[in-house]
Amino acid sequence: MAFRIYTKTGDLGKTSLIGGTKVPKSHIRIESYGTVDELNSFIGLVIDLITDEHSRNTLREVQDRLFTIGSSLACDPDKESLMKIPDLKDSDVERLEKEIDQMNDVLPDMKSFILPGGHQAISTIHVVRCVCRRAERICVHMQEENLFIEPIVIKYLNRLSDYLFVLSRYIGHILQVQEIPWKPRL
Repeated sequence: MAFRIYTKTGDLGKTSLIGGTKVPKSHIRIESYGTVDELNSFIGLVIDLITDEHSRNTLREVQDRLFTIGSSLACDPDKESLMKIPDLKDSDVERLEKEIDQMNDVLPDMKSFILPGGHQAISTIHVVRCVCRRAERICVHMQEENLFIEPIVIKYLNRLSDYLFVLSRYIGHILQVQEIPWKPRL
C-alpha cells in the first residue's frame, strides 16, 4: 500500500512536534517552521526565474539549510529526538557573507534606497526577502518568549535576508535592469 499524505490527526487543530508533543497549529513554533517552509517555497520560485547558475546553486544550498532550520524548529526541545537532525554551522553564515561580498564587488555603490521592481525575478526576490524577515521576527519572538531556539538560526535568517537584498541587485545587474531609486516626496 502506498504512503498516504493525509493522517486526519490534525483535523481538530493540533499537530505533533518531532518528539511527539501535541501543540495547537497556531503555536508560535508551528508558525516559525511554517514560515520557513513558505520561504523555502518562494526560493524555489526564484530558482525557476533566474538563469545565473552560480546563484541558482547557492539558493539550492540555502533550501537545504532551510530544511535544517525547519527540522530544528519542529523539534520539542524538551524531548530527545530519535531522529538525527542536521546542524546549522557558522560556516553556513560565512558562506552567505562570502556570496554577499562577491556580488557587491561588481555592483555600483547604493546612493539611495531602492524600490522593488523592474523585472519579475527582482520583484520576487524582494518578496522572498520580506518572507525571510518575517521568519526572523517570529524566531526572535520565540526567543523573547523563552522558547528554545538555536541562536544561529536567527543569525542565519538575518544574513539570508541581507543576501537576498544583494541578490536582487545582482540579478538586476546581470539583466541590465535599471534600479528604481526611492525619491521621497519632500
